[in-house]
Amino acid sequence: MYSSNELKELVERSLKGILHPEGPSELYAPVSYSLSVGGKRIRPVLALLACNMFTDHITDKCVLPAIGLEMFHTFTLVHDDIMDKADMRRNQASVHKKWNSNIAILSGDAMCIDAYRLMCQAEISKLPEILACFNKAALNVCEGQQYDMNYEAKSSITENDYLKMIELKTGKLIAVAAQIGAILGGASTPDVDKLYKVGLNLGMAFQIQDDVLDTYSDSKKLGKDAGLDIAHNKKTYLLISAIRLAAGEQKKQLNILLKPNTEIDPKEKYLAVKSIYDELKVRDLAEAKIKEYFSKAASELNGVGAKPERKQAMEEFVNQLITRQS
Repeated sequence: MYSSNELKELVERSLKGILHPEGPSELYAPVSYSLSVGGKRIRPVLALLACNMFTDHITDKCVLPAIGLEMFHTFTLVHDDIMDKADMRRNQASVHKKWNSNIAILSGDAMCIDAYRLMCQAEISKLPEILACFNKAALNVCEGQQYDMNYEAKSSITENDYLKMIELKTGKLIAVAAQIGAILGGASTPDVDKLYKVGLNLGMAFQIQDDVLDTYSDSKKLGKDAGLDIAHNKKTYLLISAIRLAAGEQKKQLNILLKPNTEIDPKEKYLAVKSIYDELKVRDLAEAKIKEYFSKAASELNGVGAKPERKQAMEEFVNQLITRQS
């Protein structure tokens, strides 16, 4: 059995072992750069934890598809940073900032293609099922990102709209990581389904955590500029709760701050919106929702048919996510 830390080390070694052609350097240098600046590696580690729950044979046929999940996730971050005009990622310049947007787009495309190459290293008998799962999740991510952009221009959305958006954008890829890992490990269909739900609930909790951290963590811990969600009118759990609860002068001020194309200084806007969040105590609501999703993930994990000692590493990994600060 592996611990989550041991599996993360395995993931890091495997990422460093990925070889790309020498040129053109403008295409491949950003790929190496994006993979080398760190990250939590949640998706590949989760996949390998799920796999290890059912087998001790963690070979390249398991590791490389797991790495493919991280490659795909990194591709989405490179493109997201262009769309969000984000200059920092993991305390380093984002790819479009370090090079330019055209290079970032093309190197992101290369990562997406490479993700499929790595996914195809899975055991051939399991490949059709794995690719079907991965294809569906990959398209879901694109759907979620489009909803996220659509919602920036809307004055308000419902909580259900928001939850559906983050389920597609974040939840589904984390869910499919656990699902693919379970398939690679030879789990039964009921256990594959349960681990998919474990990942989905973890993904929902993770995204709402990100909403809170973007507002309440500092840039150094966060690894990127804090307050970007507020600056871009991103519909986060905090914001939709504030829109729902605000009344009178608070509501009037919030509507002014959220008006598109205003001349308000981004830092001033961030501090003003954050002040309203504090008055309405929406952080408490978000943290209660995070706890709810983590509880659902733990319940689904408890129902998985593996022996308790084989689930221990996954349980420890979940606990690490609960207490994360970045």
